[in-house]
Amino acid sequence: MKVTTYTQTGEKKGEITLNKDLFGIEVNEGLMHQMLILQESNSRSAIAHTKTRGEIRGGGRKPHRQKGTGRARFGSIRTPIHRGGGIVFGPRNTRNFTKMMPKKQRRKALFSALSAKAADKSIIVVEGYEAKEPKTKDFATMIDKLPVERNALFVIPEKNDLIQKSARNITNVKTILANYLNVKDLLKYQTLVFLKDSLPKLEETFLKS
Repeated sequence: MKVTTYTQTGEKKGEITLNKDLFGIEVNEGLMHQMLILQESNSRSAIAHTKTRGEIRGGGRKPHRQKGTGRARFGSIRTPIHRGGGIVFGPRNTRNFTKMMPKKQRRKALFSALSAKAADKSIIVVEGYEAKEPKTKDFATMIDKLPVERNALFVIPEKNDLIQKSARNITNVKTILANYLNVKDLLKYQTLVFLKDSLPKLEETFLKS
């Protein structure tokens, strides 16, 4: 699989061959969906919380005597059947949404997402990016000159303040380190833009480890 490489000015520089182990496998949509659900679940935090009868203030005194009133027997006004009482089977902030998935399946899901991008011809490679200082306008100009239709995920090999600070205020562009590449972002962003040096980093992270 070959993709076109571009310069910072948007000119075509040549072609580069992508690793078939990363970008040329059979796409497994079911595994990609499973990985997406895992990412969404693991990012959830339990916020909703209801109190049981033991956590609600009050209700220490028996509301009325046991016999002789014709009313039902109650030991506390904080029982679930009373207004203002405890909640039975309500949401708790101790709930754990974490899901697990074998490492080989997670890798295969990522490779499937990369292969789907390659099959859709949604991958481009940029030779490099240079500027005197971080400037959103300059980075946005470069993105406009590249064949990016809607939004783009810009993959860099390592932390780069020049690129990350220049791109952080552009709504349709996200920068990500090559070793943090994931299925959720690959599905969200239409065009995948690799800084040329990030491709060896991707192979080193996911194929040699």
